[in-house]
Amino acid sequence: MSEQQAPPQPDTAALAGELRVALAQLVRRLREQADGMDLTRSQSSVLLRLERDGAATATALARAEGVRPQSMAKIVQALEAAGLVSGTPDPRDGRKTLLSITEAAREEFRTGRLAKEDWLTRALDTTLTPAEIAQLASTPALLRRLAQAP
Repeated sequence: MSEQQAPPQPDTAALAGELRVALAQLVRRLREQADGMDLTRSQSSVLLRLERDGAATATALARAEGVRPQSMAKIVQALEAAGLVSGTPDPRDGRKTLLSITEAAREEFRTGRLAKEDWLTRALDTTLTPAEIAQLASTPALLRRLAQAP
């Protein structure tokens, strides 16, 4: 009786390299779809943090982003000039300013995300077969688990 062999395991190092390249290409394509804000990575990161976590002081943002307070001051200044961030006095300590994203920034996020999702939906529908789409359906959960790995 012949012994059934398990399918060969993929080389995880090679898979990691292929995933890194493929995800980077996909992220670039998604960024191309949202033509709105022309921001640096640091500025985008601060806006996303404010959107996700809510209002914060520049000092707290600098700490969270791992940058010097002087660098954060420049980032915040650029975002304020673009009308994407506004400051209000901290109710607990009037010497501090709480920064939050503006409605204009929220609208940019909404339209940018919609443009990205519209493009991705069209790409899925026109590029992949229904069987490939079904195969891809488990990928987001797996990628989220990878993103949480230590």
